[in-house]
This record gives sequence, C-alpha cells and structure tokens, in this order.
Amino acid sequence: MKQQLFDVQELPLAELQKIGLAQNGLISLKEDDLQALLAGRRTGMLRLENLTGDGMHIPMIDAKLSFKRNAQGNMDMLLHPIYKEATYPEYLTDVEAEKLQNGTAVNIEKVVTDKEGHRQDILIEYDPETREFIITDSEKILVPDMVNNEFLSLEQRERYKKGKEVQLADGTVFQYSGTDKKGMVSNKLALVASLIVDGGLSYILYKGLNALLNKKRDEKEAASFSLGYEQAVSDMNENKMFTEQSKAQKADQQHYRRTGR
Repeated sequence: MKQQLFDVQELPLAELQKIGLAQNGLISLKEDDLQALLAGRRTGMLRLENLTGDGMHIPMIDAKLSFKRNAQGNMDMLLHPIYKEATYPEYLTDVEAEKLQNGTAVNIEKVVTDKEGHRQDILIEYDPETREFIITDSEKILVPDMVNNEFLSLEQRERYKKGKEVQLADGTVFQYSGTDKKGMVSNKLALVASLIVDGGLSYILYKGLNALLNKKRDEKEAASFSLGYEQAVSDMNENKMFTEQSKAQKADQQHYRRTGR
C-alpha cells in the first residue's frame, strides 16, 4: 500500500541543509518524519536552525515541515511554526472553531466551492502544537481496502474518508488524522493496512500509532494484537519475499540476455 507522493530523490537537499536537516548529501530526519514528508504530510515538531529569507535571519525555531509540488513540478518547502493565535478559515463558524480548539470536536466536515467553482468535500482539524487549522481534501485521503486481513465495508470506507472512527471485528479502532505524522491514530499500537492494486495486495505496517484523538488507552491492551493482525503481518512478509525473489529472477534473466550465459 504505497503512501508516497514523492520520491526521496525529489526532496531538495540544499534547502534541507540550510536549516540543519541534511549534511553531506544525507537527510538527517527520523524515519517516521521522512516517511511523513514523502507521503505529503507534516513532520512532527522539529528544531530548525539558521533560517534566512526576505532580509531576515532566524537562528533557531521550532516548526513542522512539509513539501508540496508547485505548478512547475518543483518541490516547495513549507514551514509550520507555532503561531501566537489561531486564525480559522472563513467557512468555519465561531462555535465550530471553538469546538476544534477545545477538543470537543475531532474534525468537522464541510462542502466548499473551490476557485474553479467546483464543489469540494473537505475535512478540517486543529493542530494544538502549531495553533493551526489543517484542511484536507477528502477525495485525496487514501482509504485502505483491508485492515488486519479484514475487508472494509463501503460504510467503513466512507467513515474513514470522513475522519470518523472505524471499528473492526477484532476490536481494533482506527481513524484518519491529518494532524498526526503517520496519518492515522488507533486504539492499537500497530495495524496492517492493505490496498488492492492490479489484482494483488499492497501492504503497509503502521507501528507506534498514537491513541485515538481525545481518548486515553490502556497501553498493555494497545500492545496486544489479534490473529487477523498476525496473519496480515505474515502475508505481508511473504509478499515482500516473493517480490524480492521476482526482482532477483528478473535481474538474472536480463543479465543472461546481455551476456548470453
């Protein structure tokens, strides 16, 4: 289940090096922060150094980081610092914004009209770390076909896309989150999501998941996994082994054709 929007080679090393996140051609980020960037999400809070621009120099700042592709196809780096106060979008009411800020609402769905006049379903969340409202196009949320070897129903898939909790038969509960760098939160520390691609299954193992928003969890219970999860991990490993063997076999065949032996 490929989540990457970008390849690591596309990330601008020069820009990352300027803020202390790359050195000698290597990116110095935690793996989950790097994966968040490649998936088009925000990193966790980072300590950035030596920022310059518009005649200003900032020795050090705490901020989250993300990238987006501009109209020319190049990568733009976006900084998400800690704002003094939150400014909410015009299509949120005062009451809705307050609910997001005080945590009584995890997210709010809206249908808005974009610049071209098209209707767009969006999901609005609040990031208390940066005091920023985060807006996600619901159609761009990647919805898994299976989780822990259990196929999701149309209702479950729709709930996930709308940012609502989804519960499996094995007791696992998970939810999309645009504020979390993994893009998902759960009552479990780990789960396996699968996507049907070209008749086969693509897998991703989510590890170290944060708790459901505004809910406490028993960490001992969160670390106990179902038979469905264990089977999904086994299937994922078998799929990975088969893929690696197929690649090796293909490479051998190409070598044979080139050398004739």
